[in-house]
Amino acid sequence: MARTIAIVEDERAIRENYAEAFVRQGYQVKAYATRKSAMEQFRARLPDLVILDIALDDDVDAGFEMCRELRTASNALPIIFLTARDSDYDAISGLRLGADDYLSKDTSIPQILARISTLFRRVEALRSGENGQDVQQVGELSLDVDRVQVAWASKPIELTLTEFWIVNALAKRPGHVKTRDQLMDDAKVLVDDTTITSHIKRIRKKFKAADPDFGCIETVYGMGYRWVR
Repeated sequence: MARTIAIVEDERAIRENYAEAFVRQGYQVKAYATRKSAMEQFRARLPDLVILDIALDDDVDAGFEMCRELRTASNALPIIFLTARDSDYDAISGLRLGADDYLSKDTSIPQILARISTLFRRVEALRSGENGQDVQQVGELSLDVDRVQVAWASKPIELTLTEFWIVNALAKRPGHVKTRDQLMDDAKVLVDDTTITSHIKRIRKKFKAADPDFGCIETVYGMGYRWVR
């Protein structure tokens, strides 16, 4: 069955252009012009991936609010921001809300399709259990690859798909430094250094909420990150 991509974009020409390109690649597409119309459908049934603009009609931050709502509904749903707002502040805000990727509308359609394909491969990799071991235990950390669930000292940690892959990549080889490029490879994500840094900050925050003394993700300046026990 073809995967369903939802596009939330208030400019008709842009919305139809993306929809046409995705349909040509074999995806089913649901397109929405407003936050309200999209969320009405999402509350009934989530698509396989969501592409959001930030500003919709007169609501300059509608996409951010939608991302927050969608993350409450599902940690595993792939979410991409595709927007004309390309400031570092907006990008970091989107990622902190749980988006898996943040792209400018200047990004070419082949590049957008490549990002979409990457996210779907990560979903399939988790479902197929390609890491070979469904449940991994590293000290107080427990990762259930089959269910995309993480716990720290038996306390559930709600991670997005991207965050899960990053933690898994770090924790499977404790003590080994992972460069940002290696994390991108291991986590099957194609993003820039700033995006990886934002994901790491968000991951740390979630673990510290469960354990204020958490310090297992160590920054190795000039190199990358490592998991320490």
